[in-house]
Amino acid sequence: MQHFYPLYLANKAHEGSDDALEVINKYSQEPVAEVARADEALLEEAIAAGIKAVPEMQALKPYQKQRILLDCVAKFTQRFDEFTEALIAEGGKPEAAAKAEVKRLIATFQFAADAVTTMPEGEVIPLDVTEASAGYRGFTKRVPIGLCGFISPFNFPLNLVAHKIAPAIAAGCPFILKPASYTPIGALLIAEVLAQTELPEGAFSIMPMSSKIADKLVTDERIKLLSFTGSDKVGWDMKARAGKKKVVLELGGNAAVMVEPDADLDKALPRIITGGYSQAGQVCISVQRVLIHQDIYASVKDKLVELAKQVKSGDPSEADVVVGPMIDKGELERIQQWVKEAVDAGATILCGGETKGLVMEATILENVSHEAKLYKDEAFGPVMILESYEDFEKGMALANDTRFGLQVGVYSSNINKALQAWDTLEAGGVIINDVPTFRVDNMPYGGVKDSGFGREGVKYALEDMTELRLMVVKD
Repeated sequence: MQHFYPLYLANKAHEGSDDALEVINKYSQEPVAEVARADEALLEEAIAAGIKAVPEMQALKPYQKQRILLDCVAKFTQRFDEFTEALIAEGGKPEAAAKAEVKRLIATFQFAADAVTTMPEGEVIPLDVTEASAGYRGFTKRVPIGLCGFISPFNFPLNLVAHKIAPAIAAGCPFILKPASYTPIGALLIAEVLAQTELPEGAFSIMPMSSKIADKLVTDERIKLLSFTGSDKVGWDMKARAGKKKVVLELGGNAAVMVEPDADLDKALPRIITGGYSQAGQVCISVQRVLIHQDIYASVKDKLVELAKQVKSGDPSEADVVVGPMIDKGELERIQQWVKEAVDAGATILCGGETKGLVMEATILENVSHEAKLYKDEAFGPVMILESYEDFEKGMALANDTRFGLQVGVYSSNINKALQAWDTLEAGGVIINDVPTFRVDNMPYGGVKDSGFGREGVKYALEDMTELRLMVVKD
């Protein structure tokens, strides 16, 4: 069994306390690694080091930050296979999905390197707009916000870490990151790379730790920004207790995709299958509800069921497997119980539903009650629900019938319907002619309602990690 030890401070490794964290292969359930977990004293040391590093991080010139980020890009590329293997083992990701995530890790750091030299510095503001302000001019610039606290989830252990730390480096902010306890290895491999760059000592700490210890990232006023990706219940509680710091929340979803009669079904249906079952459905924007116009419901249903039956589930190390294991037994049992409750209330399983180990087959249901947990909450598993609607307005009403609002997909060749959907759908993103699972790492990504607060995507994260500073000059 390999032993990975987190780099609590830049260029300095600690073995931590005796509180070791065992990392399990999510398919075989065999131990693959052991990492140390930070205690309260080590977290305090990291906070103190981060605060000490603030002036040096703020003083980094754009070319220096860009060089650090490009150095990471090169090293991630060199260690591509190592990162891929870690994702397969600790995350249960099929090989194709793991490789895709490593590519996104690299791309996100590249976007951050590009943003360093392209982000507008500020503006000149004419202040002599009244007689009293004659002779005054205003100038603005953006300055780093300070020490940041990051908490990342298990489902994208590389890319969602990258979306926090790459913009922080570009902004000139030191940071402390707590990776998910299920999947800490990828973040620690990133830490190894960061430790080989020109980042100032203390500029970063990547620390597996308990949620109890990590709560200091939420409550400590020395942390100037908290960025959390995870469940809505936990995230909103954090925001309520975060005090004066800025908070960015990327939370849950209950993503719907609408399929209109004028949709290109040959393109739409395979994408819906991909959007529903990739990563075993453990994605905030995984397709959960497929809303189909009544005129094509029967034929679309049959085709989706046929395609779902062809989705291979099982060992993620096998090249053709799409659906790997759920993250743990508790999550598998939860989704099984939700399916059972839906069926007991009148739903019909059209395909799937069987499990082997921690793997659930690609599953489709219809006639699911709107009161069922499977309908109103986030499934976060390889399950999709089919439902028909009478017309476009009623379809959009169904899409909005959720406390979540991350992204919605709409398949239609009608530009007027696309614009109407953009105006009407209550979501952070409206994706036309693709699934809500679509994301490019430079776009603004985030939700409304219970799905979150703020936006990620390098450019938009940079805005959160900096503050506007005004200078006024009198002639």
